[in-house]
Amino acid sequence: MNFNDSLVSAPGKAILHGEHAVVHGKIALAVSLNLRTYLKLKATTTGKVCINLPNIDTFLCWDVSELKRLTQNSCGRQQDEVKRLDAELVKRLREFVGATNGNLDTCSMATLAFLYIYLSLFRSELPSLTVSVWSELPTGAGLGSSAAYSVCLAAALLCASGAIPTPLKECDHTARWCQEDLELINSWAFQGEMIIHGNPSGVDNAVGTWGGMLRFLAGRIIPLSRVPLLRILLTNTKVPRSTKVLVARVKDKINKFPLILNPVLDSVDAISCTCEKVLLEMTSEPITGEHYNVLEELIDINQHHLNVMGVGHPTLDTLCQVTLARGLHSKLTGAGGGGCGITLLRPETESVVVQSTIQDLKDCGFDCWETSIGGPGVQAHSPLSVKDTVLGILNRY
Repeated sequence: MNFNDSLVSAPGKAILHGEHAVVHGKIALAVSLNLRTYLKLKATTTGKVCINLPNIDTFLCWDVSELKRLTQNSCGRQQDEVKRLDAELVKRLREFVGATNGNLDTCSMATLAFLYIYLSLFRSELPSLTVSVWSELPTGAGLGSSAAYSVCLAAALLCASGAIPTPLKECDHTARWCQEDLELINSWAFQGEMIIHGNPSGVDNAVGTWGGMLRFLAGRIIPLSRVPLLRILLTNTKVPRSTKVLVARVKDKINKFPLILNPVLDSVDAISCTCEKVLLEMTSEPITGEHYNVLEELIDINQHHLNVMGVGHPTLDTLCQVTLARGLHSKLTGAGGGGCGITLLRPETESVVVQSTIQDLKDCGFDCWETSIGGPGVQAHSPLSVKDTVLGILNRY
């Protein structure tokens, strides 16, 4: 099988508003981060399939003949079956990588997702290739790193298999796929997320595919086509947390104090709706300081609500205090209980303030990046369009 080498990327995600409330039927707004995962796929003639994941110190190779045995007795799948995992293939792969018991480590999950999509798309005609992936996203921080990885895998392998064309035309540096192709990429990325997480919502891979902002309500994911690009600070407190435990904690509070907590959930829902309205206004009329004033107030109100729900943490309080001392407004993003927070930067915020704030947060023991939200989803790149540092890392393998 002949195919061209490819270079793709997909963004991470943050929850702007609605975390935890979304579990109880309220709206959540998820946004793309301008921190991306990059994947380089290279055709080879070695008779081997290799995957290189330097972020998690994983470097694996298999003979094509060895992998072909895993596809025996497997039938091709129809387009409408893509959303359902091939349970038999998953079982064989888990045995193959020695991951038959309980929870999987990051290496095993990433390997399973790759092999599943690769074998499912190519089936009997397995090509020799090397996949190298490097990410700007920290793993396990609730920023959609696994989804960005799955989206990149789906896009690159779908192109290599001929299921979708490359969107890059001559002289293009960066290009995106059409809506129909994006839907197929998203479907296969969701398969990867099911391999990794078991029962994902589909929000993370949808953000990685479409980018921008998505509204999530009762299982329905609606991409919003027009959103402004907003500058933020993204802070990782590096405090580990269990999403499952935090979701259960909120549920217990609601059951114990329904008359108190249900209005809080309604208020968070109204925050998401108001924020969406303001962001849409910012794309259709001149952006004013008042737009940013409202966004900052919504951030403050939502952070207080999240503390009321019981998902705050002293490190997140520190984040809010440190940034407020510089006139900036922050909230947690994701599950809470530690994890990550976002800080809105106004257009007029001076560089010296940004850099001083980043240093203050690093002095607290946190990791902090200046980035943006609302950027594009999965993209195909020419090597000229990718940062030299990223390309240098990918070209080592």
